[in-house]
Amino acid sequence: MSVIKTFLFSLLLVAGFSGCEKKQISTELQEVHWDRDMCERCKMVTSDRYHSVQVINPKTGRSYMFDDIGCALLWFDEEKIAWKEQAKVWITDAKTGEWIDAREAFYDAGNVTPMAYGFSAHTKKEDIKESQKVISYDALSVQVHKIEAQNNQRRAY
Repeated sequence: MSVIKTFLFSLLLVAGFSGCEKKQISTELQEVHWDRDMCERCKMVTSDRYHSVQVINPKTGRSYMFDDIGCALLWFDEEKIAWKEQAKVWITDAKTGEWIDAREAFYDAGNVTPMAYGFSAHTKKEDIKESQKVISYDALSVQVHKIEAQNNQRRAY
């Protein structure tokens, strides 16, 4: 009878320790439910496959969807996201619709986007017209905040 008790105790011990196993947190792109996932900031449904953004919290692996890069950048600041510098930010390429690293993408302005911030991401700098200024990810936030300030002034009148 003691062999059975020892076996059961060992089984419980193994089961208990396997529950303590540390899970790997992934910052890889997570499944997108087009036309169902909502933008975290404006609550519009994400359906534009050429301007959508997914932000991954590197500490928890939780993903947040956005319909426009402007919404994502404003959300970081409005919600005071402490992990924004470490966040993995994915964006769809304006030409191919494929997901790319938003921090490494090249941007241009004056495009039709879901929330009218007008910035499109490109994998290659050559995909931006010669007449267009190439904008870096780091410069986007300043420009998005300027657009938002102008929009807020218009709404005040």
